[in-house]
Amino acid sequence: MAGPGAAVLVHGLYHRPEHFDPVAEGLRAAGVDVVVPGLHRGSLAADTEAVQDAVDALAEAYGTPPLVLGHSYGGSVITGLRGAGHLVYLAAFVPDAGESAAGLGGATAELRAAVVPGGPDGATSLHPGRAADVLYADCPGAAASRAVELLRPQGPGCGRGIPERQAWKDTGSTYVVCALDRAIDPGLQRSMAARCGSVRVWRTGHSPFVSRPGLVVDLVRERITGPSVDG
Repeated sequence: MAGPGAAVLVHGLYHRPEHFDPVAEGLRAAGVDVVVPGLHRGSLAADTEAVQDAVDALAEAYGTPPLVLGHSYGGSVITGLRGAGHLVYLAAFVPDAGESAAGLGGATAELRAAVVPGGPDGATSLHPGRAADVLYADCPGAAASRAVELLRPQGPGCGRGIPERQAWKDTGSTYVVCALDRAIDPGLQRSMAARCGSVRVWRTGHSPFVSRPGLVVDLVRERITGPSVDG
């Protein structure tokens, strides 16, 4: 199939595919085929398998591997993939062998305070008011409200999952540090970014796909169309 290429967008904990709607719409308007798999499948391995299926299907359809972007916990998911064309880590975890997102740490005190325990089967949720401040403080009001309404309970254990492989070791990669992040320590982001081939620093909070979707669209298009020379 001809066209500007394809991308897979991978959301983080507590989120849904719909959180990426502004980015997906922008990319589709530019002719990029976009898939946003739903996670919350009970484990990191199951989440990774769902994303791998999307990567494989797009690679078969286009004859070239898609770009894959992972946000936050989504970084652990994309780290375990095979066959991605380029990896974009957006304020995301970049685990090495034997590491998990939980083990890497970096969750701020504000994010920990926003977690509400006591859901069915050990699930947790995010307090709406605190989530708005931690995740979407720099987002326009209506967009932030919609993003909070989309948040869903999170089953236990995914953040402690360890990827079976480290795709960033043999696939071109870009890390985006969100310098105003109130959820994941920007210092940890910079440390993990050193594992990637190139680094961008954005003056945004944790969720630029809500606050500045155009930035994400432009980066994805650039990484798809430009030469992937990063390590």
